[in-house]
Amino acid sequence: MSRLRHPLAAVTGALALTVPWLGLVLSYGGYSGIHPGETITPTAAVMIAGLAIIGAAFLLAWAAETAEKDVPPAFAIAVLAVLAVAPEYAVDALYAWEAGAGSVESANLAVANMTGANRILIGLGWSGIALFTIARVARTGDDAVQSRNGFLADAVTLDRRISVEISFLFAATAYAFLIPLSGGIGPLDTLVLVSLYALYLVVIIRGDVENTEHHSGVPAYFQQWSKARRIGAVLAGFAFSGAVIFTAVHPFAEGLEQLGLQYGIPRFFMIQWLAPLASETPELIIVAYLVNKARSTAGFNALISSKLNQWTLLIGTLALVYSISAGAVGTLPFDSKQAAEVWITAAQSFFAIAILTNFEITGREAVVLLVLFGMQVLAEFYIIQSYANPAATELSIVVLYAFTVVYLLLGVGLLTVRRNSVSTLVGRTYRAGRSAFGGDSAQPDHAD
Repeated sequence: MSRLRHPLAAVTGALALTVPWLGLVLSYGGYSGIHPGETITPTAAVMIAGLAIIGAAFLLAWAAETAEKDVPPAFAIAVLAVLAVAPEYAVDALYAWEAGAGSVESANLAVANMTGANRILIGLGWSGIALFTIARVARTGDDAVQSRNGFLADAVTLDRRISVEISFLFAATAYAFLIPLSGGIGPLDTLVLVSLYALYLVVIIRGDVENTEHHSGVPAYFQQWSKARRIGAVLAGFAFSGAVIFTAVHPFAEGLEQLGLQYGIPRFFMIQWLAPLASETPELIIVAYLVNKARSTAGFNALISSKLNQWTLLIGTLALVYSISAGAVGTLPFDSKQAAEVWITAAQSFFAIAILTNFEITGREAVVLLVLFGMQVLAEFYIIQSYANPAATELSIVVLYAFTVVYLLLGVGLLTVRRNSVSTLVGRTYRAGRSAFGGDSAQPDHAD
């Protein structure tokens, strides 16, 4: 193998992308001293932080793949997902903290940022990665893609072991419909949703370590190391890449916001859409990398795991941070507009889960997710640009409820048609749970 093709050359290249950002951090005595528009131009912040995020995303993906030799793949993917979306937690925690200190606007911003991130993950992430997987199949030879006759009929099939993630996400989504009824995110919501995620982790951690996929390149190189050195490399990869992503995403998002302001985009709209889009960037880069290696199942596992931890831990974190800041256990309040945002986010999640109940997503289904998401965002953008408050808020709420109904009708229709698939999904999840807690019910890898 030539020197240029050595796996460490790729690692060195990824590390090199983070060097300008690390130099910037050292120059300003820490990332908190970097303020786009003040200490650095918005364009420079976007470029330097963006390159660092790309490099760190590859390092994070390689660390997760290497870890699959020693821990259940689903758990490695779950850790990857948490680290990749950690910046979203940081941004939302900031608004929740300010809300606890008495800022009513910050409470609404926390919910807006959270719902925006969740809808981006499905509307752009799930749909975009599905279409990317189908488009790349000629080059990747991914066995998970099934070619079918008809317009956009090709489908990305998922390993049925992903049933655990889908089922837990369905449970979290069902509970999310109840959150607006209490007028905010309270301690009961934190208890239920965090407990749900903890139970999910227990189930996947107790799963078997399976080396069913052949790794190549950087992960294969590190997996040949001794266990101690391999674990050290994995932990170092997680720690370094997580730190870079955590510190770089906020200036990256802030730079995007500054650029957006220059073109007249309202601040609230940017906080709901541009900032979450920036925080989701590492996740999408990692999944695109996995798809490019013909590992679409691992990619979708990461997307679903990210959605699950955002829909559980992120919501629970908001109420917890709010209570700590307020100095007492309390409920993070939000207005009627944000209640509608929570409902449309839950409805979109419900429809997306209904799509995956038969363990596949077709090109048509991906396009429907993408188009519905795009239409809703563009409709709201048009309203806030064309109308003044309170008329803009009232019209926006009407749009949100209309799309909520559309998502629910589509989801109910799919679940009705695919009720046999739903039964299979529930059965596989039940068997996985029994196996995790000492039962004797093993689940076959590819049973229908």
